[in-house]
Amino acid sequence: MRDPYEVLGLAKSASAAEVKSAFRKLAKKFHPDQSKESRAKERFAEIGSAYEILGDEKKRAAFDRGEIDAEGKPRAPQFEGFGFGRRPGAAGDFHGFNFDVGGDAGARAGFEADILSELFGGRMGGRGRAPSRGEDVAVVVNVPLGMAAGGGSARVALPTGKTLDVAIPAGVEDGKQIRLRGQGRAGARNAPSGDAIVTIHYAPHPLFKVEGRDLKLDLPITLYEAVLGAKVRTPTLSGEVEIAIPPGTSSGRVLRLRGKGLPASGDAPAGDLLATLRIAMPAQEDADLAALMRRWRDEKPYDPRAGLNA
Repeated sequence: MRDPYEVLGLAKSASAAEVKSAFRKLAKKFHPDQSKESRAKERFAEIGSAYEILGDEKKRAAFDRGEIDAEGKPRAPQFEGFGFGRRPGAAGDFHGFNFDVGGDAGARAGFEADILSELFGGRMGGRGRAPSRGEDVAVVVNVPLGMAAGGGSARVALPTGKTLDVAIPAGVEDGKQIRLRGQGRAGARNAPSGDAIVTIHYAPHPLFKVEGRDLKLDLPITLYEAVLGAKVRTPTLSGEVEIAIPPGTSSGRVLRLRGKGLPASGDAPAGDLLATLRIAMPAQEDADLAALMRRWRDEKPYDPRAGLNA
């Protein structure tokens, strides 16, 4: 038999992870049940024998020291009785190799089954098949901001074809993942099903923008409310509240409404609502207002950009 390092295409400095990776890749390529390569059975047998040496820490060390040959046989009389080597069996069958992991026959059989299951997901035939847990599935659901704040139920269509109602906890964070146990793809040979991972995102809201647990709102006010001050109704996620506009308010001023953002969740406190005041002019041109502004311009001029000089 060829040098096992050469069979697996590895350098002698290869790590255990690199050995396993090379074995998996080649075993998939040359497995007789699915390979179209010529001499697949012979190559598969050779790959398995090479991994039997290099995949076992003690055997690999013995080979590197020259104590055993490429077939696992002792090179000197004092090493007789190690029991390395292949069991009788057909080429191309995992049971043709002695994956000796230091345990009894049951442990070896379990190891062989694990290798086969890892390589082929439990889908290949043969005596080494083992139950394989079903795959997890992922889905994203966009929930209204009001539901994210107050909680509720959202209907979710899973990649498996199932449709489920998912409970949305009050105050759920954007990007939060909810795991639905056993709602993923079915497992092979009565193995457990995988899980469904549901990622929650906030659907866009026509009024509010989310920043952490705070909400931001542009609140239009009239020119006379800005000049004289007023009390105006302001929307929040829990209904309208009344806020006071101080006299002489400039457009762009931000008023903070404590606790009117997203509600507390876990260790995260409730957020605030940040209302940015925007002075809105009348929809129709007003001659009296225009005349008043001309008089102000001429009699009471001021420069709001005086501090902007570079």
